[in-house]
Amino acid sequence: MAVPVFEEYEPAPDCDCPGCVLQRRALAAGEHPAAHGCRRALVLVTAAGVVLGGGVAQPAAAEPAADTRTGSSGISGVSGVSGVSGVSGVSGTSAAGRTADVPGAAVSAEPDNEQGGRGALHGRPLPGPSGKPAAPVVPEITRAEIIRRAKLWVEAEVPYSMSKYWTDGYRQDCSGYVSMAWGLATNEWTGSLAQFATEIKREELQPGDILLFHNPANPTKGSHVTLFGGWTDYTHESYTAYEQTKPAARRQTTPMAYWNNSDKYLAYRYKGVIVADTPAEPAEPVTPTIPTIPTTPTAPVTPVTPVTPAPPAADAFPGARFFGPGANNEHVARLGKMLIERGGKRFYLKGPGPSWSEADRKATQAFQLAQGWSGAEADGLPGAHTWRLLVTGKGKNIPAAAPAATPPVKPAPVKPAAAKPGPAKPAHAPAAAKTPAVPAVPPFPGIGVFRPGVSSPDITRLGAQLVKRGFGRHYTKGPGPAWSEADRRNVEAFQLAQGWRGAAADGYPGPETWRRLFAPAGVRA
Repeated sequence: MAVPVFEEYEPAPDCDCPGCVLQRRALAAGEHPAAHGCRRALVLVTAAGVVLGGGVAQPAAAEPAADTRTGSSGISGVSGVSGVSGVSGVSGTSAAGRTADVPGAAVSAEPDNEQGGRGALHGRPLPGPSGKPAAPVVPEITRAEIIRRAKLWVEAEVPYSMSKYWTDGYRQDCSGYVSMAWGLATNEWTGSLAQFATEIKREELQPGDILLFHNPANPTKGSHVTLFGGWTDYTHESYTAYEQTKPAARRQTTPMAYWNNSDKYLAYRYKGVIVADTPAEPAEPVTPTIPTIPTTPTAPVTPVTPVTPAPPAADAFPGARFFGPGANNEHVARLGKMLIERGGKRFYLKGPGPSWSEADRKATQAFQLAQGWSGAEADGLPGAHTWRLLVTGKGKNIPAAAPAATPPVKPAPVKPAAAKPGPAKPAHAPAAAKTPAVPAVPPFPGIGVFRPGVSSPDITRLGAQLVKRGFGRHYTKGPGPAWSEADRRNVEAFQLAQGWRGAAADGYPGPETWRRLFAPAGVRA
């Protein structure tokens, strides 16, 4: 029988047949497909013999050694050819690998990921003469840019694949994802990423660093890499991990260092990371000084006060939207840790975490009150000024809780002396008029109470007072404890009635809105 002639072919990017899968694995590993020509011919001839002769194929040569660099076992996993379906038993293309690109696959906390080897960006040659790899290129990049790039794949839900490439040219597996986030000129793998980084201690991790486990014996057995996004609480027992895993890129709170093989992960810092300059926060308002106009040309000029340098990017205020009821992020955890360091430990029954709680609000308010602030400036929600004082260690610490006061001893009641008889008052004498007591305005509970998702008796009290004052027309049913759009619109109507406009009439009550709303009738608000 004449031996068939085999030709090289370009694998289709979306074909799941074993031949195209093997071709893409070889290309991802940086090898030319011709390197596997003999092995592929051996398998195809053996398969053809099985189909034509109906017998059981015997191995004609020793099994090739496993490729420890790419995790591929070559063609050693041929378990037989059933019927005439072709070479369907190739190992190295696991069931998980074949379903990685299927939409809707379940997210596994402990992914069994495979990866390609070191290679060029898709559609671009390797640097250096004749396509040979040159010395590792370490482009400079900021931490903020690393995280920004990592979020692009998460937002795009880039599917996991060790043989496909995303539109930016990077391979869609865990090491290709880190190569993309760091902006490397090549697609690296877990066995080569360490040469672009410096090993550090886990407690030194900062956003943009990585946690890497490489199993040189078999990279498909546990080898993985995650991008560190920040600690989720002050205990450093978990962190925000950005990773490329099945079925798609994700951002997830992860135990330190990973769900499995935790003790084998090493922390690394990219050699090209730089600290970018960030614009300074606006300074606190100060009373301007009117300069004195010199009367003579020789008058000395007052030197300009040097501007305080801007804080590092990691210390910049993230924004008010990251704090308050319903917030859950690493900035809340960092706020709690800083408040504990400044004397607010008594407010936390357990360590602070990423979910905003009443303990965070009370501790923040205590810190603000310690600075001498009051009213809306001490509402328990951090602003740019509060954050700056905390990250720089400035301002006053939270004072210790005052000891409970001993209740005063009430003096024994003195028995009034017997009234002396006097002239009887005429029956028609009018009683002395009493001045009615003016009811006090209830204390303002804070702006954090009047926000979507919050339920409080203070919201019910607010709604009842709005109805009493004639500003309840937006209620379709009686006011309740859960903040609603009807509450906001009624408050807005009351604020507009005060002559306020713009941000002063946004429908969210502040201390002045509260005071005017609860001011007794006849008393000037």
